Amino acid sequence: MSQQSTTTAYSLYIDGQWVSGQGNVANINPSDTRDVIGHYAQASVDQVALAIAAAKRGQIQWATSGLEQRYSVLMTIGDELIARKTELGKLLAREEGKTLAEGIGEVHRSGQFFHYYGAEVLRQIDERADSVRPGVEIEVRREPVGVVGVISPWNFPLATAVWKIAPALAFGNSVVFKPANLVPGSAWALAEIIHRQSLPNGTFNLLMGPGSSVGDALISSPDIHALSFTGSLEVGRRVAAATAANLVKCQLEMGSKNALIIADDADMELAVEAAFNGAYSGTGQKCTASSRLIVTEAVHDEFVEKLTQRLAEVRVGHALEDGVHMGPAVDAKQLESNLGWVQRAQEEGARLVFGGERLEGATDGYFMSPALLVDTTNDMAINREEIFGPIACVIKVRDAEDAIDVLNDTHFGLTAGIITNSLKLASSFKARAETGCVMVNLPTAGTDYHVPFGGRKSSSFGPREQGRYAREFYTVVKTCYIKA
Repeated sequence: MSQQSTTTAYSLYIDGQWVSGQGNVANINPSDTRDVIGHYAQASVDQVALAIAAAKRGQIQWATSGLEQRYSVLMTIGDELIARKTELGKLLAREEGKTLAEGIGEVHRSGQFFHYYGAEVLRQIDERADSVRPGVEIEVRREPVGVVGVISPWNFPLATAVWKIAPALAFGNSVVFKPANLVPGSAWALAEIIHRQSLPNGTFNLLMGPGSSVGDALISSPDIHALSFTGSLEVGRRVAAATAANLVKCQLEMGSKNALIIADDADMELAVEAAFNGAYSGTGQKCTASSRLIVTEAVHDEFVEKLTQRLAEVRVGHALEDGVHMGPAVDAKQLESNLGWVQRAQEEGARLVFGGERLEGATDGYFMSPALLVDTTNDMAINREEIFGPIACVIKVRDAEDAIDVLNDTHFGLTAGIITNSLKLASSFKARAETGCVMVNLPTAGTDYHVPFGGRKSSSFGPREQGRYAREFYTVVKTCYIKA
């Protein structure tokens, strides 16, 4: 299944204007490498400075705009995203490789983020307190933090960007947005929607380009006030160091090594579906993916057999083709990494019971079969490092107590899950799992937009994202004393 390639050039958006960059890069469809989605402008370091300066000017006007104006802007953006979810879902699937259903779902969720934070605009109520001094009143106010830099990843090119941009705008900040250079199409489509709203020039800016130049210039600037980043642990550490040098507020979502525990009393059908959806949906290219499947010895063999049967039903192919369950890896580098991890795991003693091979399709794409490895231990490299591919490793343990110990034996801590019918075990798991999110009888992948999201250990740094907790990052607190 092929799409018509285009030579259309897509511009940067700075200070309310569409402008050229210092050249362009091609956006290639990983399901069909002959399909060029478009050519996207690359910002220069000088343009980063221009965008930040524009954002400083725009933020002053936006912060003093009426609440109903902000509410209307965010709700309108959300309305358009949802109305165009099929069109934009196709674009997203075409450039990132997730299936059409997943692409449409991501766009719809992005619209919901704008609607949620549109409503939050009207719920901004300050606090009041009595002073210990007679005749003095106290108000505790929340004000915009200022200019917010946003750096988003390639795996959720719209949703992750939106859950940063929507609260930033809702609380009166301006935004300088740098998307992953691998998937600029969704970011440009979002910018095109935003630019038609009644925002002061400079309130929102789009800078496409490589992290090594555009990203570094953004995180190193002393003129931004906050930086929200989602990406790898390695890059996250660089972001933290660069922002710390200028005392810039920093929020990081980084790597993960999520585990799903299958207990003795697990509903086996539920366990298999939870493992399958958690490990392989989105081609496993999720920070919440279940890459470790920790299974008690009493049900180990049955679980492996049934999950293997489930994987045999998977159809891998072009992301826009009907009936396809899993699309390609995002690019050649990611595919090569995935295949390399499968080989390395076997060299360390793991046994491959399904998949893990490159597949040929009707089009030239980066396809591989979902891989399931057994006889793995928690000290193997594949169970220590983030993979970001359709690969799951089964770790056999003695019992649920042993399983929770293995689950926590990692320097990551984003999500964790358990499949059990025991209320006592579920309660123990919720209390003892060293992660930011826990799931009981659900996949580890899948979170809601109105509650906090984030991890512990090396997975996250700074205030939580999403829900009302987002205001901790996108606002600053001011305490006002008033003598009556």
